[in-house]
Amino acid sequence: MAFFLETMIGGLMTGMLYALVALGFVLIFKASGVFNFAQGAMVLFAALAMARFAEWIPQWLGVESAWWTLAAAAAISLGAMIVIAWLIERLALRRLVNQEPITLLMATLGIAYFLDGLGPLFFGSGVYGIDVGMPKDPVFVLDHVFEGGILVSKEDLYAALIAAALVICLSIFFQKTRTGRALRAVADDHQAAQSVGIPLSRIWVIVWSVAGGVALVTGIIWGSKSGVQFSLSLVALKALPVVILGGLTSVPGAIIGGLIIGLGEKLSEIYLGPYLGGGIENWFAYVLALGFLLIRPQGLFGDKIIDRV
Repeated sequence: MAFFLETMIGGLMTGMLYALVALGFVLIFKASGVFNFAQGAMVLFAALAMARFAEWIPQWLGVESAWWTLAAAAAISLGAMIVIAWLIERLALRRLVNQEPITLLMATLGIAYFLDGLGPLFFGSGVYGIDVGMPKDPVFVLDHVFEGGILVSKEDLYAALIAAALVICLSIFFQKTRTGRALRAVADDHQAAQSVGIPLSRIWVIVWSVAGGVALVTGIIWGSKSGVQFSLSLVALKALPVVILGGLTSVPGAIIGGLIIGLGEKLSEIYLGPYLGGGIENWFAYVLALGFLLIRPQGLFGDKIIDRV
């Protein structure tokens, strides 16, 4: 029983990290109605900026690294993501207002390749570490209930709590604020939103800036766990089954989808692996997403599209 609970907790915490990556996709889709292929590249760029500025600032100032240098690096990296959001809107999205969704889709694909090249150009292409002080030593809990206790990773626990707090804040933002309601209106119909006075350019800058902030948090957490390298951009691929499962338009769906995927991966690897062979974690999420596409294409919490003739 203790081992089962340990596997469950590990899967749920990993699922929260998947949900954090999926949030970037949901944010852009809610504001533009298009899937953002650039989210993985944004995570890589933000993580590279954070890692390198945290390394450069103490060198520039001639001091030892401290908490305030990390805060300064995070602030500069966030500023860089906001500038990128402004440039994306000004140079690309502004010229594609009211265009077909496939046009916007291809634009995000081009932005992804651009950021994939821009990050290593500015910050280097090595493997860098991010140390934000999250404890990496595991801890045993419930040792008075189960013999030997349950092993829990402190780093994964802190990361899951940060991801959960960010998800809650974004849910409140979308549901309770005027800007959040404007974002949903823009996603439904660009022309109708403009006709009632919603400034499309400002809305897109806001949502890409928020997505950039989410990418920064994601990059810091994943970079702290496994280092900052080019393969970090591929972490976005893990979020694809999550958004398919939870729904492309639902922030709570990203949470539930991430938890289901994370839990399912761990349990299937442990309990089905001996019968089906290893590596189930690599393909389980995609098979589950395929099944959902066949049964419920809009996902658990996505909006069902009804075309009336």
